[in-house]
Amino acid sequence: MTPPPDRPDAKLIPIRGGPIHAPTTRDPRIDVFRGLALVMIIVTHMPGNPWESVTIRTIGFSDAAEAFFVMSGIAAGIAYSPGIARWLAGEGRAWDGIAPMWRRAWTLYMVQTVLTVAALGLFAWAASTFYRGEFRVMHNLARFYEDPGAAMWGMATLGYQIGYVNILPAYIALMLLAPLILVGGMRAPRLTLALGLGLWLVAGIYRLNVPNHPGGGGWFFSPFAWQAIFMIGLLIGIRHRNGQRLVPVNWPLFGVALAFLFFVFAWRHVPDLGAALNRRMAQLGSMGAPYNVVSHSKTYLALPRFLHVMALVYVISCLPFVTRACASRWADPLRRLGRHGLLVFALGTMLALTGQIVMDIEPNVAWLPWVVPPLGVALAYLAAWIADRARPRPGGAPRPRAIPTPDHRVTQVRASSDAS
Repeated sequence: MTPPPDRPDAKLIPIRGGPIHAPTTRDPRIDVFRGLALVMIIVTHMPGNPWESVTIRTIGFSDAAEAFFVMSGIAAGIAYSPGIARWLAGEGRAWDGIAPMWRRAWTLYMVQTVLTVAALGLFAWAASTFYRGEFRVMHNLARFYEDPGAAMWGMATLGYQIGYVNILPAYIALMLLAPLILVGGMRAPRLTLALGLGLWLVAGIYRLNVPNHPGGGGWFFSPFAWQAIFMIGLLIGIRHRNGQRLVPVNWPLFGVALAFLFFVFAWRHVPDLGAALNRRMAQLGSMGAPYNVVSHSKTYLALPRFLHVMALVYVISCLPFVTRACASRWADPLRRLGRHGLLVFALGTMLALTGQIVMDIEPNVAWLPWVVPPLGVALAYLAAWIADRARPRPGGAPRPRAIPTPDHRVTQVRASSDAS
């Protein structure tokens, strides 16, 4: 076996479909598109602002949540697959590969808890300060005041989730399962893909979800459904570490994916076409078709949303100029946001909730919806910039490492192992 060209001394670990090597190299697209997803989360979590019209949801059915899960899966696959690969090759302990993922899940759990408590405090403060009782009942906050004991237990078990602070529980569950998915992705990728898609379908048919407590119902993001998109991201990440693609560049397939994206755009924006297609889906549903195949459900990752984000990922990944653009200095702000994904997500969530309160208090101030979302993004960027400056750099700046691009050219970017 031959070491990768960017690290002559790197050791290759054999897995099904080819060797996997460490240490991590970083594709600029991962940081850029994760940063873009985080920006869209901040913007769309302040409903009613004009900037929502330039987010991904305008061009199709998927939104920042799908982008967040698939990019998180890719980053996790890149970061954590070497440890699992070493164990499979008999050169390390299973725990050495599993522990980093479970530590990450614990970090996410702590962030989820802090965000929930902070959101409760923020809205309680707003209700008292501005004499607006509705701030204590919106976003499922009323449950906390109705039954605080049950809500506290639900907070600890992730069963109590408030609006706009509900994406991390599913991500935590999937990070706990990530070692199993990675083993399957390395040993039997096709079977793993089939099982993941089968579970997604069953989740829609039987509405499989984790129950909420208190209040009943289920998680806003069913992990039984959303594992499919995270799993695909993991499989992409495994292959990417090896300089391979999960789905090869195929121009007829590219044409089909691009045509589907245009079709979905028309579905969204041509009223008669959209109404006709939605009626047909409703008819199929009344005939017994699976719920997540004939709906637009976000909770169960409905097929139109699922296919849209997968087509978008494939089309973007096939275009070499996208990699060059993501590696350019103009994309540095998004790369910086993406490198500090968890920090930006946590701060952005609180900034978005604060923005909601500000715009609710002053609904007649026309300039607020134009100013508050960009201000939130700017503050999140400032936090990422400070985190970059505070990061220890022994011996000076890290040496740039080469990253192969889809058209086999090499882009110099800074290496990092952050998988937030």
